[in-house]
Amino acid sequence: MERREKIGRPRKKGRFSCPELLLGCVFFLLSVLTACGDEDGGAKVIFTTGLGKDEVFRIGGSICTEPEMVVYLTNTQNQYENVYGSEVWNVSRDGVTLEENVKDTVLAKMAQIKTMYLLAQDRGVALEDGENKRVKQAAEEYFDSLTEREKELMGVKLSTIEQLYKEYALADKVYHYIIQDVNPEISDDEARTITVQHILLRIPAEDGQAESEEQKRAAYEKALEIRRMAVEDGEDFLDLASRYSEDSVITYSFGKGEMDPVFEEAAFSLETDEVSQVIETKAGYHIIKCISTFDREQTDMNKLTIVEERRREVFGQEYDAFVVTLARQLNTELWDSIKLLHDEEVTTADFFDIYAKYFPDKTV
Repeated sequence: MERREKIGRPRKKGRFSCPELLLGCVFFLLSVLTACGDEDGGAKVIFTTGLGKDEVFRIGGSICTEPEMVVYLTNTQNQYENVYGSEVWNVSRDGVTLEENVKDTVLAKMAQIKTMYLLAQDRGVALEDGENKRVKQAAEEYFDSLTEREKELMGVKLSTIEQLYKEYALADKVYHYIIQDVNPEISDDEARTITVQHILLRIPAEDGQAESEEQKRAAYEKALEIRRMAVEDGEDFLDLASRYSEDSVITYSFGKGEMDPVFEEAAFSLETDEVSQVIETKAGYHIIKCISTFDREQTDMNKLTIVEERRREVFGQEYDAFVVTLARQLNTELWDSIKLLHDEEVTTADFFDIYAKYFPDKTV
């Protein structure tokens, strides 16, 4: 039976959560080697056929070799161990080990870089002399940092590292090339963040019984009374929230599109120090007080975030259109045989840090 492996976009919520160590995958990891043929106009997936003994996968005209994959895997492995210790590999969830999860992530990252490298060639994007010089310097620095034992177990040569850094640099460059003219104007209103305090009274779960409706009405009446105490009696809202709210969080700061739509609409319609009517969401009944309707510093930061999201969307459209034109092959037998290097003498972990030293404006 054919085995379909994933070299593609990771789920938003991974099986393990160590985002600071997961290679910083920023956007649009390709969904390749999981396609079911060319029903939608994409290239067919072929497994193992035509790949060399040390070739893990091929995308278009780009090949990922075993030593290249092991460099990424080993550095990621040691980043984990530097923070969590070697015992971290005993972790598993739903029958999936952390090692398997890390392998999936690194496979996706390698596929992303290889595809963006091809995209750079397709768009005529190349490294300039100065960039090529930095690639060589970075490769020499990383390769010289390796012990003979590490070089042996990873099977790497200086040319291996240099090619990896070259592809990494071109992946960065083609991203910036494609989004260079994407500079949308973001208004203050679109980017603004507000700060509110709220009181939540949860609604009893519906079970079809009359008492549930009665409890719901009681919760609503209680919410109305608390609002009256805040608005008419002038009681301190924070004190009321501390006494009555059934949410562990009282104060929220957020922008548009980040909260429940009903809650958000009510909050954004308030002026500073204004208290809302009782509103209902799936969580229950809320009373909201606006603390601040505008934060200049946060708004400016949000503008930068929104602009970058728009740029990624533009890049993603071109990237996805390019991906479906490529043939993809995975050497499943070789991929299954590749394991993390559990060796006390293998400690290399700065492959990505050295790249960032020479290319500080990295994106991928």
